[in-house]
Amino acid sequence: MRSTATVILLAAGLAGLLGPAQASAQGGTIEGTVIFTGQPRRNPLIQMGADPNCLQINAGKRTVQELVKLSPDKAIGNVFVHLLGDVPYDGGPPAEPVVIEQRGCIYHPRIAGAVSGQVLKVINADSTLHNIHTQSEAGNSFNIGQPMAGMEYEHVLRGEEVMLRLKCDVHPWMTGYLGVKKNPYFAVTGDDGSFRIEGVPAGTYTLQAWQEVLKTRDLEVEVKDGETTTVEIAFGPPPARETSALNLPLRDLLIPALAHAHAAER
Repeated sequence: MRSTATVILLAAGLAGLLGPAQASAQGGTIEGTVIFTGQPRRNPLIQMGADPNCLQINAGKRTVQELVKLSPDKAIGNVFVHLLGDVPYDGGPPAEPVVIEQRGCIYHPRIAGAVSGQVLKVINADSTLHNIHTQSEAGNSFNIGQPMAGMEYEHVLRGEEVMLRLKCDVHPWMTGYLGVKKNPYFAVTGDDGSFRIEGVPAGTYTLQAWQEVLKTRDLEVEVKDGETTTVEIAFGPPPARETSALNLPLRDLLIPALAHAHAAER
C-alpha cells in the first residue's frame, strides 16, 4: 500500500553521497525530491593559481565552488534531509566510518551525514598540505594537519549537530559539512535531487531540508508502517535584498598569496 503526500515549499530565501538511512525492516519510508524554481545563479570559479600543487592537480579542469549543486532540470543535490526532534531509535551507530576525502584540494563528498558514535575518517589524497579544522559545541572540534598524501585522521563523533563545518585553513575555499544525528533517519540528496529514508517509526514528524546557501525548509510528514510518504520540496528565487547570500567574500574563493608560503614554513 502506498500513500503519497506532495508538499511544495516556495522558499522566500535562497534556501547519493550518503546512502539512504536504513534503520530496520519495520516502519515506513519517506522519499522525495528537492528542486529549485526560478533562475539559478552560477557557482563561482575557484582560482588555485597561488598554490602550484592544487593548480597542477586540477590542470585542465574547471573547478567551481559548488554552493548549489543543480542538475539540468534544476534538481538540487547535496541537500541534507533529516527529522527534527526525538525520534524513537534503540540501535547503535554503523560499524563502518563515514569517509571524507581531500582530493583535488576539494572535500569529497561536500555534504555527508553520520550517526552519533560513528567514526569520521578524513583522508588526504593530495600531495600537498591540508588541515582539517572544525568548531563544534557538541564535542567535535579538532584541528589536524595532514602534510602528505595517504594520511588519515579518525574522530568518534559526539552529540548531535546540523551542520558541523569542515574547513582547510591553508586553502580557504575548501568547505564541507557533516550532519551528526542520534538516529539514522536522514539522507543526502543525489545528483537528481532525490532522497529516501527507510525504517522510520510510524508517527508524525517535522522533516527538514538543509542546504548550505539556501538555508532550511521544514514540513510535517506522517509516516505509517509499511507505507511510503512522498514529498517534493521546492526552493524558489530569493528577494533582491537576499541575493548577496551567494556573493561570498573574495577571500573565501581565492588562495591568499601568503598561504602557500605559510604552509611551506611548517
